[in-house]
Amino acid sequence: MKFSPNNSAQNPLFQKVPRRGKLRDTHITLAHGSGGKAMRDLIDDIFISNFDNSILSQLEDQASFNLASFTQHGDRLAFTTDSYVVDPLFFPGGDIGELAIYGTINDLAVSGAKPLYLSCSVILEEGLSVETLRRVATSMKIAAQKTGIQIVTGDTKVVQRGAVDKLFINTAGIGVIPAKVAISAHNIQPGDAIIINGELGNHGAAILIARGELALDTDIESDCQPLHDLVETILNVCPGVHAMRDATRGGLATVLNEFAVSSNVGIRLDEKSIPVREEVKGVCEILGLDPLYLANEGKLVVVVKGDNADTVLSAMKSHPAGKDACIIGEVISSPPGIVLLNTIFGAERIVDMLVGDQLPRIC
Repeated sequence: MKFSPNNSAQNPLFQKVPRRGKLRDTHITLAHGSGGKAMRDLIDDIFISNFDNSILSQLEDQASFNLASFTQHGDRLAFTTDSYVVDPLFFPGGDIGELAIYGTINDLAVSGAKPLYLSCSVILEEGLSVETLRRVATSMKIAAQKTGIQIVTGDTKVVQRGAVDKLFINTAGIGVIPAKVAISAHNIQPGDAIIINGELGNHGAAILIARGELALDTDIESDCQPLHDLVETILNVCPGVHAMRDATRGGLATVLNEFAVSSNVGIRLDEKSIPVREEVKGVCEILGLDPLYLANEGKLVVVVKGDNADTVLSAMKSHPAGKDACIIGEVISSPPGIVLLNTIFGAERIVDMLVGDQLPRIC
């Protein structure tokens, strides 16, 4: 477990002594990444105290598991990793720590997997406030507890001032996919229905406003939330879901373009059916942005057979994370690889893949 400096956990003499390091410093220094006592105190006080569990407490350089604990949930492993560099670290509706937990959980969930374990690696800038780091770690602990997932291994690095912006986090996740669940973008077929679980663009708009670059007074909050329970609810009524993906960077438009290319089908959307808050529309109109490309951190795109659409929609609406779910389009055979939008004005336009980056550092 790389949170353990000096590899002391490999020495049985050290394992007999409880770790009680206490961090006295108010800001991160290069010494906190040196592998010595300062680093041990940082890890003990900030990370071990928040993330402690039976696997993490072994303090090895890796987490080890009994394979039987996996096979009871399914017959395939799902493994994912993501890095989080959001600016600002704290924003309406969430923070970088919560985002790191929920984002990786959601990447596992859209495969149909039950999320089980996470790793956590942090890169800290020299001079970062210890209180800021403590807030982030506490937020991660609370998010992990809410979702029932365990953080079981990790790593800490400190770099010179200016080499990173305050704090970057990488999390990797492991989950188990139940037997007979085979969710893939390659499964999509003409006649399928496309469902979204709620309003688009709230996260991207909340981040933009939190940066203070616009003199706007709104109550837009990030939609940052875990989706694994919602996915389980969907699979309980429709194990044969064709495709699922969370619409993060690049938004709904990018996900649907990826779907269309993967299965060589067309997709037609109905603009009137796509839920977007008026405040988000206003932000987009001021800045010339398109809400279809804005980032989300709690939005799930589901593709199911048309015959199953109403059943899945009803199940989604019964869950708090899907209460605003709606059918927004359908899969068509032609033109292949293209996403079309029937606009509110009665015209039709192509919704292409995002070119460039509307908002950098949003997750």
